[in-house]
Amino acid sequence: MTSFKTMLKPLTQDAIGREYADDLSVQDYSKKPVIDGVQIIPLNLFVDDGGALAEILRFDDNGNLQILPEFKVKQTTFSQMVPGTIKAFHLHYNQEDVWFVMPYDRMLIGLFDAREKSSTYKKTMRFVLGAGRAQALYIPRGVAHGLANVWQQPANMIYFVNQCFDANNPDEHRLPWDTLGADFWEIRKG
Repeated sequence: MTSFKTMLKPLTQDAIGREYADDLSVQDYSKKPVIDGVQIIPLNLFVDDGGALAEILRFDDNGNLQILPEFKVKQTTFSQMVPGTIKAFHLHYNQEDVWFVMPYDRMLIGLFDAREKSSTYKKTMRFVLGAGRAQALYIPRGVAHGLANVWQQPANMIYFVNQCFDANNPDEHRLPWDTLGADFWEIRKG
């Protein structure tokens, strides 16, 4: 029987069975690249025994966002996505978006820089919004964006744009949902 003292000694890869050792890897925890202009802005989430409160946006005296002073909200929209829904990809020539996913919902977000002259052209970002955090996501024009609900519950978001939607002349240019590969929207195993 192995003593407790022996169990506390560090191991090396040689201590792992050969049939497993060759498959060992380490998850990448390094900071991921950020697309030029994209911002993930932490917000306050106050939780107490009666529930939770998140302050989404504050406006200055001119009606611009305090967190993005040049951004003037022209329209606010609520969206709910049922499980299995993917809404991707689209981009705007003139409009910018600020997204807020309810802290107790979760959405898989996908972005890629379609701006040819950008220093981050073709860079991608993939992350989860919500999931117990209060964050705002700023998406500049020309950055293709999409989201997916790959979980089992409906998920809700509110988004703010600096241009009113015009069905007769929409500034909404679509790319195929699988532009980055169909597996981009799958939950990663491991």
